[in-house]
Amino acid sequence: MNSMRRVPSRVKTKMTETNLGAEREHFDKQQLSSISKAINSNEAPVKEKHARRIILGTYREKGAFTFWSYVLGIPLSSNSILSWKFCHVLHKVLRDGHHNSLQDCMRHHGNIVEMGQLWGNLHDRYGQLVALYSKLLCTKMEFHMKHSEIRSNLEVTDEVLERVAGTDVNNVFQLTVKVFDYLDAELRLAETVIRQLNTSIAISTTTSGQCRLSPLIQVIQDCSHLYHFTVKLLFKLHACLPADTLQGHRDRFHDQFHSLKTFFNKARDMLYFKRLIQIPKLPESPPNFLHAASLAKHARPVVVIPSEDEPQQQQEDDDDDDDDPEPLINVSDVTMPSMMVPQQFDKFDQTFGPANDRDIQIENLQQDLELLRAELGRVKGEAQRYITQLKSQINSLEADVEEQRVQKQRALVENEQLRMELEATRRRNAEHESVQATFGEAETRAQATEQRYTKLKEKHTELVSSHAELLRKSAETLKILSATQETQEEVERTKQQLAFEVDRIKLDADMKLEEQKFEMKKLKRDFEEKRAEAEHVKGTLQRTEKVGEQLTSSMLALQAEKERLMRSASEKEAELSSLSQAAQLQQSSLQQERERSTRELGELQGKLQEKSRREVQLQQKLLEEQFSLLQGTVSEAECIIQDAVAKLDDPLHIRCTSSPDYLVSRAEATLGSIDKVKKGHSDYLTNMGDAGGLLRALTHFSHLAADTIINGSATAHLAPTDHSDRLTENCRGCAIQSLQFLTDLKSKASLQRADPASIRIVVEKILRLGEELRPKGMDVRQDELGDLVDKEMAATSAAIEKAVRRIDEMMNQARMDTSGVKLEVNERILYSCTDLMKAIHLLVLTSTDLQKEIVEGGRGAATIKEFYARNSRWTEGLISASKAVGWGATQMVESADKVVLHTGKYEELIVCSHEIAASTAQLVASSKVKADRNSMKLTALQQASRHVNEMAANVVASTKTGQEHLEDKDTMDFSGMSLIKLKMEEIESQVKVLELENQLGNERLRLGELRKKHYDIAGVPAADLSEGNGLDPSPAPVAPSSPKPSKPSVMRKPDLAQKPNLPPKNMFR
Repeated sequence: MNSMRRVPSRVKTKMTETNLGAEREHFDKQQLSSISKAINSNEAPVKEKHARRIILGTYREKGAFTFWSYVLGIPLSSNSILSWKFCHVLHKVLRDGHHNSLQDCMRHHGNIVEMGQLWGNLHDRYGQLVALYSKLLCTKMEFHMKHSEIRSNLEVTDEVLERVAGTDVNNVFQLTVKVFDYLDAELRLAETVIRQLNTSIAISTTTSGQCRLSPLIQVIQDCSHLYHFTVKLLFKLHACLPADTLQGHRDRFHDQFHSLKTFFNKARDMLYFKRLIQIPKLPESPPNFLHAASLAKHARPVVVIPSEDEPQQQQEDDDDDDDDPEPLINVSDVTMPSMMVPQQFDKFDQTFGPANDRDIQIENLQQDLELLRAELGRVKGEAQRYITQLKSQINSLEADVEEQRVQKQRALVENEQLRMELEATRRRNAEHESVQATFGEAETRAQATEQRYTKLKEKHTELVSSHAELLRKSAETLKILSATQETQEEVERTKQQLAFEVDRIKLDADMKLEEQKFEMKKLKRDFEEKRAEAEHVKGTLQRTEKVGEQLTSSMLALQAEKERLMRSASEKEAELSSLSQAAQLQQSSLQQERERSTRELGELQGKLQEKSRREVQLQQKLLEEQFSLLQGTVSEAECIIQDAVAKLDDPLHIRCTSSPDYLVSRAEATLGSIDKVKKGHSDYLTNMGDAGGLLRALTHFSHLAADTIINGSATAHLAPTDHSDRLTENCRGCAIQSLQFLTDLKSKASLQRADPASIRIVVEKILRLGEELRPKGMDVRQDELGDLVDKEMAATSAAIEKAVRRIDEMMNQARMDTSGVKLEVNERILYSCTDLMKAIHLLVLTSTDLQKEIVEGGRGAATIKEFYARNSRWTEGLISASKAVGWGATQMVESADKVVLHTGKYEELIVCSHEIAASTAQLVASSKVKADRNSMKLTALQQASRHVNEMAANVVASTKTGQEHLEDKDTMDFSGMSLIKLKMEEIESQVKVLELENQLGNERLRLGELRKKHYDIAGVPAADLSEGNGLDPSPAPVAPSSPKPSKPSVMRKPDLAQKPNLPPKNMFR
């Protein structure tokens, strides 16, 4: 009977262990299946049933270590969709899984960060989303690890939020900033998903769109709670701090409010979300935190997940999705015996006999069953404790295994490379047997690499364990730091109090000791006195016995008093020693406390230095990130400039045209952007942690510079050849200088010397060319013509006065430098030029008086400016004639200076005299148009014009005379020549005459074309010119009897601004 009882117990224990192992194996298999089906490379949303099984698995094992043990084997770095789905499943596990899942996920925080950085650096359609999602998950885990009272699904009451925030306003302030960062990460992910969805023209009903949109359900749930947290915390902050201090918080909340409202509205309109989630509506305007009563109007947004069946699309399974759901109760032990009842019934009858003998056996079996149940309960308890211990060991071991798997994957890549090298070496050995030594070295290197890998793995394991220990110590240190500071202050106060107490105790002890010493001295003196008295009494004892007896009794009494005093002194000494020992104990305890505080302070200072070093590293990382952003922006700017330069040589761009006015506006805007770039560059060099200003300026500059280059090329297509070539060359120069400047910005070595000054010079040249190409009739507004007439007349007078002073200076200089015939010729020429300048000055003054008379007689009730504006063409003629006179006077002075210095030609002086005569004739003709025929001032103007012509003729005559005097004419001696030689010289002379006549004809034709172009630019149609104007070699009459307005040569001269572009040497050659 005992053996019958023992056998079922062992069998039952073995069956229990077998069932537990089978159940664990079934659970692992089901988790692996769900994870592999939820996280795959198909661009489709994660099925809800697979995510639900993973979440139930976290509750079953009270953690997420099984989830991570399988996830670490998935190659997340190989596919962005795989990483996106992993982030979605991890978000679900953090929100809805067991609360211990947060600690398990936090162990893999570094892996999530590395994955986000990897996909953030790659240009992939899901890469940017994975980078943002990984940042969100890291922010979520860090927030909930720091604030463990707030669960990962953010479903907490207002009382819990108040308890977490506490009463310290600094803690509330920091918690608000953390919630702001949390909500920013959520909104940044949502905005990027919706923007990509709009960019890819996908809709929410397609699998690709649903794959991106499905994680936003968890984002909507998080955002509703975070919005409520921010409102509550901001109202609490406004109750404790002034409004100006929280202006930044309010601005940040308003931005988040509008972003969140926009996100909710867009999500509410999508068909995908309408059947899965009910999105709350936010108020029209954000809460007014300056008004405390607005808190009562705030309503907590509530997100509702409808309890509907999954969509039909998600219910359709593949062939490999036909696995049964996990049973809540294991009925395998029940169903199998019931199926075997008919077969077991016969065996039971054969073994235990008929039914009337079974009752006794049934009672015995029931007793055995009760014992087995008790033993089964004990076995289950032991198994549960054993499982708990194994799980704790598994958790600790899996933390090490997971880190080793990361190293293993990296080592596998290295080993794979080494294997490829070994295979190549073996193939080469098969072909070339002489390379056996190289193969041995490769094997040795592989073994050394494996040994290094083993050592690195061991070192990494030690570092991971030390890192975890340091993290725990850091958390404890942060908690102890505040308490230590308070304790240190209390210790200092206690030290001061104890020191005061010790001083007081020492002072009291010293005083008592002095008193006891004084009493001992007094007792000693009394004792000596008593001893003297005793001796005296002993001496007198023989004389009187009666007195001796009395002295004996008194002596005994004194001895008793002495003993009492001695005992009192010993007691005082014992009390003093005990006090000194207590003081020493207190002093030693204070010394130990001081040493302990010093050690803790040293440790805290070391940790503070470590934190400072980390901050320096983070600052360096920030500088590197800012510089990488600058490099990216510079690369984009270079692409924009290069694209603009490429269009200069593009045949399709030849048909594009642009106006000079638009080119001028673009060039001016580019100059402004160059100033901003220079300022942003200097700001960045001052503070390299903030490159925002320089990035914005570079972006603006690159677009404006490219626009200027393209429009400069388009403007050059309609410009004259000279202007077109210069404009195109300057556009290329602008591009070259811009690219050089951007290249300097890309390198840290050349960042300091980068200077956009060369770009400014080229753009200013483009601006000047654009202004030259603008229509000349539009240079001056109608309301400025009156002022411009007075300015031009005044400028002409000033130019003439300056010319007179210059001629006087040249005359003085000529008198000092020359003598004889040269001095006489120079004086004659300069005197005639001075007379001509005086005549021109008189002509200008007379013309000014006549213009005043014309304006006063013809303006009526209008103002002078209105009169000039009404007669704009006549006014432009006056301005042009005045400019021509001033320019002619300036050119004449320069030509005279060259002639006196023997660096110029006499013909230049003659041509300038002709130009001055023609310009004065134009001025007289322009004034005569509006003047009264009987005006005395008109007569005076005509006389002044004739006087100018006479003085111009004198200049020409004196110039020719001086030229004849200074030229040496050789005497022609043909006496020594023969007939044939004379004939040859005659033929050569005829040839030279023909060549000169041919050159003269060509120059006359060129002169005619130049005059035509001159008048076209000046605004006079070519049809108005006489046929012989461009071909007549004779100059304008030197001293005409009267001006001839009908001749085109005196009708209108070009503006002064165009004279330098047509120098006299090239015009009249």
